[in-house]
Amino acid sequence: MSSDAPYSKLSPETVLDAIEALEFRCDGRVLALNSYENRVYQIGIEDGEPLVAKFYRPERWSDAAIREEHAFALELAAQEIPVVAPLVRDGESLHEHRGFRYAVFPRRGGRWPELGSTEEREWVGRFLGRIHAVGRASAFRERGSLDLEDLGRNARDFVLEGEWMPDYLATKYAEVTDELLEAVEVQASHWGGARLGRILGDCHRGNILWTDLGPHFVDLDDCLTGPAIQDLWMLLSGGLQEMRTELQDLLKGYEQFLPFDRREIALIEPLRSLRMIHYSAWLARRWHDPAFPKAFPWFAEPRYWEQHYRSLQDQLAAVMEPPLNL
Repeated sequence: MSSDAPYSKLSPETVLDAIEALEFRCDGRVLALNSYENRVYQIGIEDGEPLVAKFYRPERWSDAAIREEHAFALELAAQEIPVVAPLVRDGESLHEHRGFRYAVFPRRGGRWPELGSTEEREWVGRFLGRIHAVGRASAFRERGSLDLEDLGRNARDFVLEGEWMPDYLATKYAEVTDELLEAVEVQASHWGGARLGRILGDCHRGNILWTDLGPHFVDLDDCLTGPAIQDLWMLLSGGLQEMRTELQDLLKGYEQFLPFDRREIALIEPLRSLRMIHYSAWLARRWHDPAFPKAFPWFAEPRYWEQHYRSLQDQLAAVMEPPLNL
């Protein structure tokens, strides 16, 4: 398997063979779903509901770390918390076929949540409060922790060492990220003393689906150890007043199940800064995968880096402002 094209041998036939190796009878339908880090497919099953198969990116996670992800999902599901947990076959949730590691899940439909009403935001808040309550009952051993150095300095350095950024921006980018990361490191040192626990890690609206029964979370691929606010801040949008209202609603639901330390609110802008820097590094690190240039062609264009630089300047100003006050 080539590291330059990690999924080059994952053909539709290989996908179907992997599912039938688990004694599911496929009807030949394979639908690629929107996923770049891994490869995810909806598989038609004879005389049954379709399944979803996730083929893990080679060399990203150890087997033990993937099994820990699955165990967390199954633990949440056992508490009747609406997450999509992997199916277990003969006592195993992680499988291997022709060099690819994969897991199979029941299909759960739904729509992305608008979170446009107080009721919806409180509902998601309750959902996250329950998840974090379970998350604090035990600890990860194999999965990582939210790491300031990895998300910040290491990501920034990887971008500067590459060939994606126009030469005329490199020095400016280095200067603004130095200043931004210095501020972040002061404000987010040891995550402000926040209590850490098992969290989802990448809780944006694209990983939540909404049905008439409410929300459910569909992907725990990035679960790790970190502060609670990491699973809340990405659900906020708009200006300060909009974010204040949305966070108040989320916390009203959240605190029905778990107290929330208000000091963590000061981590929102530092965490946003780290995500902005890390996102560009993530695209750079995955650029050898043919799916990435195809999906993100603008990444190699000067205008992307010009806009990214301006956004980091704006974010530096946001970090220097007093934190959101409820």
